[in-house]
Formats: sequence, structure tokens, C-alpha cells
Amino acid sequence: HSLKYFYTAVSGEIDFPEFTAVGLVDKGQFMYFDSNIKTAVPKTEWMKREGADYWDSQTQVLIGTHQSFKNNIQVAKDRFNQSKSTGVHIVQYMYGCTWDDDSGVIDGLRQYGYDGEDFLVYDMKTFTWIAPKQQAEITQRKWNNNPAEIAQRKSYITQECVEWLKKYVDYGKDSLMR
Repeated sequence: HSLKYFYTAVSGEIDFPEFTAVGLVDKGQFMYFDSNIKTAVPKTEWMKREGADYWDSQTQVLIGTHQSFKNNIQVAKDRFNQSKSTGVHIVQYMYGCTWDDDSGVIDGLRQYGYDGEDFLVYDMKTFTWIAPKQQAEITQRKWNNNPAEIAQRKSYITQECVEWLKKYVDYGKDSLMR
């Protein structure tokens, strides 16, 4: 089973929300948020089991994430000497976990992209960031030298994400196990 989130932030003149967030369990979408509707919404019947407090909390987190992604796009544009660019630029973030309910094996993923190319990739063996692009090295060093953040990311992938995944699989077992 897998739990994955995809965040996309867009700058420039384009007819698309400035920020979108999509959550998937086993390749099926279960939640959606964008900067136009400003509300996290369930996309399956089984996710409606989560009450209003859950959806309000998700909405507030994603409104904050939208703001940080606006900053992320500007930082990326600056690093790539595109600060004056009025063209379309995209920052993508994908993260989540997998859990094999037979073997119990857990794995995770985290990576950022900028304009369709890898920007930062998380190494699940060392719990550190790898910078495929020179422009990402400043962020890589900053994040890899923050022990509290490293511990939080490791905990999220190995514990919290898997707990949510198991809960969602239980919620959707009738439709997910088909």
C-alpha cells in the first residue's frame, strides 16, 4: 500500500491554481486542495469518515504550505537567475510512504522538482537530502545540518505516515482491496 502527496506551485501567467495538493492511497485520489477553493476536500466516500476538525486542520496546513511554496518558487527563480522572468515556473513536491502489509516492510519518498527536473531528492538510507542541481546545494546543506528537522522527517516517514496509511487503508478497505 502507498500514501503519497503531490504539491504543485505555479508562477506566471497561466490558467491554473497557484497551488494544488493531491493525496493518493494506492494510486487513488482521496483528497484535494487548491489555492482557488482554499479548502481541503475528500475525494472518496470513505475519507468523509474524517470529521470537520480534520478537514479544517488540513485546510489550515495547506493554506500555510501554499504561502511557503510561493516563497519556494521565488527562491528557485533567484537561484536559477530567473528572478525577473515572467514565464511559467513550477515547483513540485512529492512525499509519502509505502507499507507491505504482508512483510511489514516500510519505505518512504520525498523529492522536490523545479521546472520539470529533480531539485532535491531524499535518501531514505541516510535520511539526508541529495542535490542533483548545483542551485539546490544551499538548501541541501541547510536541511542536512538541522538535526531536529532530520529527526522529524525520519519520524514522519517511518511512523506517522505509516499510521495514516494504515488508517486510510482500513477506511477504504472495501474499495481499495478490489
